[in-house]
Amino acid sequence: MNAATPPGLRERKKQRTRDALIRAALELFTTRGYEQTTVDEIAAAVDVSQRTFFRYFAGKEEAALAAQQLAMDHFVQALRARPAHEPPLEAMRRAVQEGWDTLHEIVEAVVPIELYLRMYRVIESTPVLLAAYLRSSAEAEERIARLIARREGLDVDADPRPRVAVAVFGGVIRVTERLWSAGDDFSVEALRALTAAYLDQVGPALADDWRTP
Repeated sequence: MNAATPPGLRERKKQRTRDALIRAALELFTTRGYEQTTVDEIAAAVDVSQRTFFRYFAGKEEAALAAQQLAMDHFVQALRARPAHEPPLEAMRRAVQEGWDTLHEIVEAVVPIELYLRMYRVIESTPVLLAAYLRSSAEAEERIARLIARREGLDVDADPRPRVAVAVFGGVIRVTERLWSAGDDFSVEALRALTAAYLDQVGPALADDWRTP
């Protein structure tokens, strides 16, 4: 890099290229279909080479789930910042609510929110992509369970509650995503209301403060 180049310029350029590839991929996947779209077509839409695409993503699958991964990372950060006195289920619920409140600013830094939402239907209708999404969700659940265990001062491998709580919470999120993506109201507000209604059905055993005798 030239010595006269301002610090960080190269990294900003790389981020713009990555974001452009994600946008192009999602636009093609939602209009043409995941299976019908090639890496070459995604790269051509951004006017870069196939080799450049593979510098950023291992394949189409990773590009397809990049926006969802961004939202998941945001949720984990929000959960990490929740007050220590909140019981696990309340902390997760408030973190996901915070995620909805700031979803537009987080996601729209990369892709339009409407495109991000439409991608859910592509995921649900594409077996290979759905399998990848569920695998990614399982990995995220383990990460969150370990975070919950640290919050509660527990050994995640000795006490089953963190994994049970996260599995229940993740199951509710998964059910509501599926029902919402198949419904007529395809808005963030509808997803938020549906998820809240389902979380209300989760029993007090998980909602209680575990540190209270």
